[in-house]
Amino acid sequence: MTVSDLGEHALLARLLARLPRPGAHILVGPGDDAAVIEPGRRTRLVVTTDALVEHVHFSRAWCSPADIGHKALAVNLSDLAAMGAVPRWALVSLALPPDLDVDAAEALMSGLAEHARSHGVSVAGGNLTRSPQGLVVDITAGGEVSPRKWLLRSGGRPGDDLWVSGTLGGARAGLEMFESGRNPDGDAGSEACGLRHRRPAPRVRLGIALARAGAARAAMDLSDGLADAVRQLATASGCGARVNADSVPVEPGARAWWTSTGRESVLEAIRGGEDYELLFAVPPRWSGRLRHVRQQVAEPDLTRIGVLTRPRDLVLTRKGRDEAWPSGFEHFRAGDARD
Repeated sequence: MTVSDLGEHALLARLLARLPRPGAHILVGPGDDAAVIEPGRRTRLVVTTDALVEHVHFSRAWCSPADIGHKALAVNLSDLAAMGAVPRWALVSLALPPDLDVDAAEALMSGLAEHARSHGVSVAGGNLTRSPQGLVVDITAGGEVSPRKWLLRSGGRPGDDLWVSGTLGGARAGLEMFESGRNPDGDAGSEACGLRHRRPAPRVRLGIALARAGAARAAMDLSDGLADAVRQLATASGCGARVNADSVPVEPGARAWWTSTGRESVLEAIRGGEDYELLFAVPPRWSGRLRHVRQQVAEPDLTRIGVLTRPRDLVLTRKGRDEAWPSGFEHFRAGDARD
């Protein structure tokens, strides 16, 4: 049975039944014309929105409906994490092809709901409509942060160390594997890359801990890759940056994939997108605060990769030589057909 066979109202009832019960801060949830949300006391509201579009951000050829639901929420949670906000609620709009199976629609919502539960997020409402071509999941998410505790891209200063969480390149390598026809499942390194593409893990706890401890002056998530994030954070902060290529933590499976295809793995990892790790700037004198964060949040690993500089040029030091900073992903630029 397809969503067209079932009809909008019956489908909506089945999808809502899969969502977690709204938290106490949701005064009016799904079922009315709009949600009514009570913000926490002495907090500030942080709101973001992001959409996943079929054939741009995912393919149903290798992403299950549950993967798509998980990822759609993850990309929004990653934005909140970069601001240091505690995620609280989400509005979910689905544009569904009329021939989509009802089971697939329900599985998508189940994947989203499972991820929402894991982060204490309530789905406060949304919209359901027909898509003439392809599946679209559009989410607006809200969180809370204490006054003057939010993290911005523009807070960095010359001399601040640049840090990244986790490993880089896994999502891009996983996508390349799928597009080449290789099934990454079965091999541990390749499977990790496939999972990074299909089910990214937003660094929510890390972002919250950095903000609460006052351990970072600026932060940004790596949705469009490290190359783009370093450029944007440095530019917003009125700085340049110097990054040591040897320090960039490359996902092992991605390194093996790119080495096997004759490419420089660290450059591919820097250019790659959809890692959803965090890049953040920390003054050296705040190292004690960062140690406190590491005691609170044991995973993922944190790696110092460079420094913000007074000269505004961006430099990559690789194999003992200075190189121009690699170009990153940018929507609508010729040659960039992903993300």
